[in-house]
Amino acid sequence: MFDLSPSAPEPDVPVRSEIADLAVAFCRLIESSGVPDLPWLAQVADLLPRLHAAVLSRDPGYGLDEEPLVLTPDLDARFELFTHLRELLGERDGYWLEFDRTGDHCAMTGSLADDLTDIYCELKHGLRVHELHPHLADGDWYRGFAAHWGQHLIDAERHLAALGAQGRLD
Repeated sequence: MFDLSPSAPEPDVPVRSEIADLAVAFCRLIESSGVPDLPWLAQVADLLPRLHAAVLSRDPGYGLDEEPLVLTPDLDARFELFTHLRELLGERDGYWLEFDRTGDHCAMTGSLADDLTDIYCELKHGLRVHELHPHLADGDWYRGFAAHWGQHLIDAERHLAALGAQGRLD
């Protein structure tokens, strides 16, 4: 449905790391979002902490001596996924960031759809790297996590925990 790569791995491609296994599971959940009676958001809420732990359990220097593999993203597909998730989440999408309500700063809010889209795109990129050069993938995921998608993961975990406490993950 939201294949952001011209050569996405097939479901039967064996993966060799915990991060890759969790990346495949996460991408499948996002790709199945919107299927009636599928509690995909509750499953995402369950999966994200495991993904977080798996990335943090890697040696921070692993793969950093390798040159990262740069693959061109499909920005139209990325926007299509974001739009789909935003519509699907509805009023569950937006949330206040930690410092939104302080001082004279402009109001800023987070978006779960944006968080999930960025995590998905980073993980999908890593799966493409894994398909081409498996030894580079974990380092690529770790670098991306440290630089960008880790903050989206933390924000999404926090917001999903709040939605779960309110009974709004269905």
